[in-house]
Amino acid sequence: MRIVRYLSQNGSPAYGWVRDDLIGPIEGDIFGTYRRGEPRIERSRVRLLAPVQPSKIICVGRNYAAHAAEHQAEVPKVPLIFLKPPSAVIATGEEIVLPPQSQQVEHEAELAVVIGKRGRWISPEEAGDYILGYTVANDVTARDLQMSDGQWTRGKGFDTFCPLGPWIETSLDPTDVLITCHVNGEMRQMASTRDMVFSVPQLIAFASSVMTLEPGDLILTGTPAGVSPLNPGDEVRVHIEGIGELVNPVVAGERGK
Repeated sequence: MRIVRYLSQNGSPAYGWVRDDLIGPIEGDIFGTYRRGEPRIERSRVRLLAPVQPSKIICVGRNYAAHAAEHQAEVPKVPLIFLKPPSAVIATGEEIVLPPQSQQVEHEAELAVVIGKRGRWISPEEAGDYILGYTVANDVTARDLQMSDGQWTRGKGFDTFCPLGPWIETSLDPTDVLITCHVNGEMRQMASTRDMVFSVPQLIAFASSVMTLEPGDLILTGTPAGVSPLNPGDEVRVHIEGIGELVNPVVAGERGK
């Protein structure tokens, strides 16, 4: 099932589910008990929002060996995790804003895991019970600031630096799906999730050994090789097989705005 979050006719956010090009309302709690209504709303007539509002966004660095190699970095022996703030989240169709503090902002196409229930010290064998589904993410990064700071909070944390969408896919086997990223129609990234160093169950187990995972939290599972700079006027398309496509235009930011 594909779960979307959208602006309802009265202007308030609502959850729904997608069948073909129609959306049906969801009544209740997507992380608990809910009921699906008949899909009658044309998807083209509503504005899609980011499909989830996470309390935290856990990201994984260097989880593809080829990406680590393109930065002359070693593959970590245990998952290398960092956080992005929830304020970085935007939806498909919304603008990625290039901050004036950076001269080198890059895209990072990633599979994102949406946590479905609260958990701590989750074993890899139990990890599937804690997954609501998956969505498409772009871990936008100010590479020059990441490198100059020596830690990653500023380079990863600007507003608009976590595009998500278009929806949550609840039925996906994440072991071998194709991730691609195009900028202005040009292929920049392409790899399968089978190339990940640490699997989704391993990442959930590791993250939950550090912090409690809450419903709606995200784990961004790392990016393949091929990251490259973004410029004002670009359009970034991240596609994940079995989920869909996340599309965002790129604009220049101004100091003080």
